Amino acid sequence: MESRRVDPSLIPFASNLVYFVLLAAVLIAVLGLFGIETTSLVAVLGTAGLAIGLALQGTLGNFSSGVMLLLFRPFHVGDFIDAAGVAGTVVEIGVFSTIMNTPDNVKIIVPNSGIFGATIKNFSANDTRRNDIVLGISYDDDISNAIAVVNAVLSKDSRVLSDPEPVVAVSELADSSVNLVVRPWCRKEDYWGLRYDLTRKLKEELEQAGCSIPYPQHDVHSINQTDLLEEIGRAGDRVSDERNAELDQSICERAACPIPSFSRSVYNALNELPVAREVRNDRAVPIRC
Repeated sequence: MESRRVDPSLIPFASNLVYFVLLAAVLIAVLGLFGIETTSLVAVLGTAGLAIGLALQGTLGNFSSGVMLLLFRPFHVGDFIDAAGVAGTVVEIGVFSTIMNTPDNVKIIVPNSGIFGATIKNFSANDTRRNDIVLGISYDDDISNAIAVVNAVLSKDSRVLSDPEPVVAVSELADSSVNLVVRPWCRKEDYWGLRYDLTRKLKEELEQAGCSIPYPQHDVHSINQTDLLEEIGRAGDRVSDERNAELDQSICERAACPIPSFSRSVYNALNELPVAREVRNDRAVPIRC
């Protein structure tokens, strides 16, 4: 198959499928040589196959998903994909599962039903990719000067494609910085190398041009503990004076002293105070509104 330039994705699947079909055919032929009636055997095998199929629904689901993956071909062997919560390079598309290698060279076997029934991201499907890099400059820096420096760095790198044209623009006025978004296009093979090199080069060139890359800052105001305690004490004295004045008004009210401005709501609240109750019990003064 490989000599005829067959898609590598089909080789493991087709070989396994042919193996099981030939195994079943040889088994039936051998039984026929021993004089066993193969017609009834095929019927028995069909009935047993139905029962086994019901018991192995998950396995058959993986098989059918593998067939669909080979028919629609959302990815091929060698593609870097993200599917079923796993990201890696496809090594083999089998009858029941797909084998992938992660970037740190860990082998992962994923059931085909989990891949075909989930969203598939194929990072190798297109020839070009776009890098998205965010740079933060100070609010005191010249934005036009910073954008000119970034464009100069991009123009000097041969891996940056001119079509589509790179985009450099102000994306956000953040809490501590003015954020610039840098979006150059490159070939998929140059994606990570270009990203790493640009991140370092842009920082160095911006610093040489007088731009600063700020970091989050917080202003902290300290309060003297002694002053704080004194302020709390003064506030407590004011509250105590106001409470005493209210109690005095309550006592006068209990003594039938006219207080025209004393509202009924305040009177009812003060009447529930312990001191007001003591005055009522000691002097037996009737309640007046």
